[in-house]
Amino acid sequence: MKKNTLYFILITFFIGAVSFVIIKFKKEDTARENIQYGLLQRNGLLAQMPEWEVTKLNATKLLNAIKANSKDLKSQISLANLFIMEARTTGNYTYYDKAAMKNIDNVLKIDAQNFEALTLKSLLYLSQHHFADGLAMATKAQNINPYNAFVYGILVDGNVEMGNYDSAVANAEKMMSIRPDLRSYARASYLREIYGDYPGAIEAMKLAVDAGAAGDESTEWCRVQLGHLYENSGDNKNAEMNYTIALDNRKNYAYALAGMARIALSNKTYDKAISYYKQADSLVNDFSFKEELVDVYQLTGQKDKAAAISKTVIDEMNKNAASAASDENIGHYADRELAYAYLKINEVDKALDHALAEYNRRPKNIDANETLAWVYYQKGAYAEAIPYMRVALKTNSKNPILLCRAGLIFEKIGDKVKAKEYLEQAFKNNATLPELLKLNSEQALKEI
Repeated sequence: MKKNTLYFILITFFIGAVSFVIIKFKKEDTARENIQYGLLQRNGLLAQMPEWEVTKLNATKLLNAIKANSKDLKSQISLANLFIMEARTTGNYTYYDKAAMKNIDNVLKIDAQNFEALTLKSLLYLSQHHFADGLAMATKAQNINPYNAFVYGILVDGNVEMGNYDSAVANAEKMMSIRPDLRSYARASYLREIYGDYPGAIEAMKLAVDAGAAGDESTEWCRVQLGHLYENSGDNKNAEMNYTIALDNRKNYAYALAGMARIALSNKTYDKAISYYKQADSLVNDFSFKEELVDVYQLTGQKDKAAAISKTVIDEMNKNAASAASDENIGHYADRELAYAYLKINEVDKALDHALAEYNRRPKNIDANETLAWVYYQKGAYAEAIPYMRVALKTNSKNPILLCRAGLIFEKIGDKVKAKEYLEQAFKNNATLPELLKLNSEQALKEI
């Protein structure tokens, strides 16, 4: 009897515990469902952007419409679009991606086949580096409406990230045939760059810039990309010109300021580079600005500042990664970025963990393979780096950083022919390169 009583007590306790967990999660789900995200106040120079007043008016109008009618799907989709644009403008993806996803999921609960909601959900998945999910969602949307250019753009992005480059090209051609515009020209440019055609990439990005309205964020983003293409081609004069025009058209545009910082860095005017990077970082929460600022501080011997920023970047990225692990619907995967961040502070084993995680998520992607190869190089495991570097080079990319890394890796395994080939290609156009990588590559080329 005593044993039966004990079993009864244990079973009762177990049922109670399970019930508690279920009730807790139901309450949390209900709380999440009842949240209505609003527009956050911009600060500083971002509040002075010409579109801010219009954005606030539109947000208020849409929020009021949804409050009056929770089944107003058109307003929910418009609000999600507004949040996505605000994330891009401010860099606050943590908040605005959740806000947009909340409205999109509300729409899909009512209409599971809503094409616009599916495309936006796919876009958010890609933004959060949930690449496989984003591609699957875009494919579902394409099956509903195979004549929409926007969805083919998302398919291009998803296939690129997953390493399906032939499919990306096919989708870009389909997109262009439906609607040749800024979005399609920009994607054509990116694919040409991936395949090593810098003149073609520059030509397509010029078309993208010409197709947009001067001052619009998307137009000036394309102009900055054009500048970066010029940088990688060794034409800093045209690069700087495009960054300057972008800043004239869109005052204090963070990505143009970062471009100006790279130009200053290539001219070894380090104080100016630091100033530009700090301005960019104050405007938009983009880890790449902080990472590049770390490099300048290290170059100028300001080790404490470099270490402090590196710690901030790693802490924030790990926080986002924890969010991604706890919420399958939203949360930014940042393993590739974390791998490079840990390399900066010489924690190579942690860098390897994250590089492997990124690779396992998308083993055909050239960037994921380059990252893993470079981490193995930093670890001194040169033979292990080779197969991943071969994959990274499979599209014949002419990115000078990739070519330098390839040359250094092949030099370490004694393949001097390939090492010389890649290093000479990297230096062919005198492209802008990170200082330490440039010095190491120059030294290796001399010794071959």
